[in-house]
Amino acid sequence: MYLRAAHVEKSVQVLQQLIHDNPLGLLTTAIKSTDHPFIQTSHIPFLLDVPPTNEENENASNGILRGHIARANPQAKALMEALAAEQASGKTTLELPDEVLVLFNAPHHHYVTPKFYTETKPATGKVVPTWNYAAAQAYGRIKVYCDSKSEETQSFLQTQIEDLSQHAEGSIMGSSAPWKVSDAPDSYVNLLRKNIIGIEIRIERLQGKFKMSQEMGAGDRQGVVQGFEGLESDVGRGVADMVRERGELKDSQKE
Repeated sequence: MYLRAAHVEKSVQVLQQLIHDNPLGLLTTAIKSTDHPFIQTSHIPFLLDVPPTNEENENASNGILRGHIARANPQAKALMEALAAEQASGKTTLELPDEVLVLFNAPHHHYVTPKFYTETKPATGKVVPTWNYAAAQAYGRIKVYCDSKSEETQSFLQTQIEDLSQHAEGSIMGSSAPWKVSDAPDSYVNLLRKNIIGIEIRIERLQGKFKMSQEMGAGDRQGVVQGFEGLESDVGRGVADMVRERGELKDSQKE
């Protein structure tokens, strides 16, 4: 990710909030395999745990991502294959040595026409199209829970699916009567649980950006806000709000 100074977000808490609000991440791995593609990506809903920092793990404050993948997914098969190779070499860890990447995107993004730059375009014409968006990327090492006979795996998966359902039903759906895993028959849940593997990623690097026209002058930013509001769409209003918010933040930092 190109982290231009005008767009970079340095607050870990802001990036964590972006992940919390937009938990569907793109898990990308690069695993050498004779049977599966080297680079693979899957859409996975994640939970973000933020334990307190301690001397043993100075990166703990970045957070830990938890998720699960279908066993039938080629990416899951590559992960299990890599873990089996590690364990065959005598290692007992469930964590793979190479880092993985998870990318999270804010929900509102859009093409920006040069016509929105109502200050610079009439004055010099030196404007070009771009795209506004916000995203966070998390790097870390992945732990794979795939032994369906292991109590550790069963416990991880049960907690994972219960916590994820609770987060989605409450924080995302805002349901006053949320669906619970216990609403489904135990035999059905147990059957489905055997068809997934758990993953856990300790975030070692957390980076992100809000590319929302804040590099432009106040007049152009106002033109962008008005332009997006004029689209009269949810996406347009969402981008306009973020452009306004990021512009105000930029101006306040100058004071």
